[in-house]
Amino acid sequence: MHGVASPRNVSFQDYLEEIRTFTREVLRPAEDTVEREDAIPADIVDAMRRIGLFGITLPHEYGGLGWTMEQQALLTMEFTQASAVYRSRFSTTIGLTSQVILDYGTDGQRRRYLPAMASGAMTGAFCLTEEAAGSDAGAVETRAVRDGDHYVITGAKRYITNAPDADVFMVVARTGEGEGADALSCLLVERGTAGLETPPHDRMMGQRGSHVGEVHFSECRVPASALLGGSEGNGLKKALRGINHARTHVGATCVGQALRLLDEGTAYLLERQQFGKPIGEFQAMQVLLGESQSEVLAARALVLDAARGFDRGPPIPIVEIACAKLFASEIVSKVADRVVQMLGGQGYLEQRAVARLYRDVRLFRIFEGTSQIQQTNIARAVLRKGRPLPLTA
Repeated sequence: MHGVASPRNVSFQDYLEEIRTFTREVLRPAEDTVEREDAIPADIVDAMRRIGLFGITLPHEYGGLGWTMEQQALLTMEFTQASAVYRSRFSTTIGLTSQVILDYGTDGQRRRYLPAMASGAMTGAFCLTEEAAGSDAGAVETRAVRDGDHYVITGAKRYITNAPDADVFMVVARTGEGEGADALSCLLVERGTAGLETPPHDRMMGQRGSHVGEVHFSECRVPASALLGGSEGNGLKKALRGINHARTHVGATCVGQALRLLDEGTAYLLERQQFGKPIGEFQAMQVLLGESQSEVLAARALVLDAARGFDRGPPIPIVEIACAKLFASEIVSKVADRVVQMLGGQGYLEQRAVARLYRDVRLFRIFEGTSQIQQTNIARAVLRKGRPLPLTA
């Protein structure tokens, strides 16, 4: 059974410190290379495997490190103080893909995929979004038709993280008729299967080095054993298990990116001199910094509270996760804008990390559910309950 490259019996605090050091000494220094080459160097990916980042969400029995969701969030807040692109390299493997297999896969599927994912030997991609199925996830048109002992998949997915890099694709496809829960199913399709193609990835405004593209299925024939859990139906329910895990991680990522932005901004306020003193002594700059710091701490508390609720479940605290993802993703964009303002002209130069971060964080208000979808879902939950949160009080 695969495990992380160097099995460890360390305390969580020791591992957190190890990740903190790794972020500052390995990940940050390679950021310019990642941006310039639009790819994470192979030696950095290998280093992420060795330190166990591909295994932080999976239990020990499958070769993972077995950390709780709260611990995963704390780790994410550390390693995303480097470029968020590093996280994207393993995010769909540790979250969207592996967690759905963990909860809904057959014993054989768990044994085949989870140890390889925990070690970083296998990269997963989660294929839900289509041209007609974005926020309206139930509008999936990709079809999987049963043909004897096989399914034949036809359709196209887009905005798929790690599409060019993945070894296995979790595909949400229509196996039934109508709009009910039984109409959609999940199937596991391995790279190399005839009829599966991944065109060159799209170039994004930010997050360069994170490869997002399309996945095409043309009469793609897979064995019936590829059907997740061995039964049709409940595809969206299964997908949402992974999506809520991912949203919690995205909230933590926003906190990590905001902390990095504050780090960059604070250093500049102390370093830059005007009118004979550091510009951090000017009240206008202090207002920007003070508001940003308070909001980042609030986002951190909200994300960790949602993570603790995840650990206490079931049920998964869907509304609390939506609140955390919404708040943290909106805040990190505000912090990025303020830090650019703190740096003035320097903040607009590509040579500064702030300029890259400013572009990178804009994505978080869109993916894993737009801010508007989060707002709508939160409001509907409150109206159903007839009173505001906390719903569990």
